[in-house]
Formats: sequence, C-alpha cells, structure tokens
Amino acid sequence: MSPIDKEACREAYNEVRDDNTDTTWAAFKYENKKIVPAGQGGDYEDFKKMCTDDARLFAFVRITTGDAMSKRAKFTFITWVGKNITGLQLAKISIDKAVVKDIVQNFAKEFMFNDLKDLDEENLRNELKKAGGANYDAQAE
Repeated sequence: MSPIDKEACREAYNEVRDDNTDTTWAAFKYENKKIVPAGQGGDYEDFKKMCTDDARLFAFVRITTGDAMSKRAKFTFITWVGKNITGLQLAKISIDKAVVKDIVQNFAKEFMFNDLKDLDEENLRNELKKAGGANYDAQAE
C-alpha cells in the first residue's frame, strides 16, 4: 500500500501551479498512516494556522516575487514539524518526504520549520528572492 494518496495530492499540487487559480498553497498531512491533502487556499495565514505543535505537514506554496522590472511566481516546499512530534514520527517524515517529492517536484527552495516565526511570508519571499538570481530593486525607476 502506498503511503500517499497520489492522485489527490497531485491534484492539489497542480492547482497551486495553475496560474488561472487563486490557490497559493496546498498542505499534506498524515491520516491513518497515509499522506493526504490537508487543505489548500489563497490566504497564506490559513496555512499557518495548520502549523501547530502537534502537526506534521508538508506544503507547496506559491509566492509572488520580483522587482521593479518583473514579477514572477516562485514555489517553495515546506516541511512543518511541530515541537510535540516524537522521534519516531520525525524519522517517518524523513522517509516520507521523498514520496511527497515524487509529486511536488518543481520548487525553488525547500524549508523545514518547527517555529511559527520562521513561517513569516516575508521571510520566505526574501529567501526566494535570493535564490531567484537578478534583482533590479537597487536601480532607480
């Protein structure tokens, strides 16, 4: 038995990648030893509310980055490990992350967090901007 609902997770992933939707994130959680979609939406704060001390989540997030010359969508893969997660559960995440990455394949940067401060959207935007290459913000318009 596969540890992930591939079709449902792929559908959620594709919706985030689709420029014609307002969906900017999809989260995946453990449900009875299987990874399934946990939710998706257009408000990043809704995703952050899912990141509790007892949660183990994977997420695919679209963030608009860019500078004065161009705006573009960048994607990130986030692993959330709540502070109350056991060592055995943490080990399972390490193994299952590869299975999730078979579906969530195209992202600019990957993060693993356990503190809500790290999930700040501006922090992610800055990290993706650094990974994105040319930055023309320093030039006068």
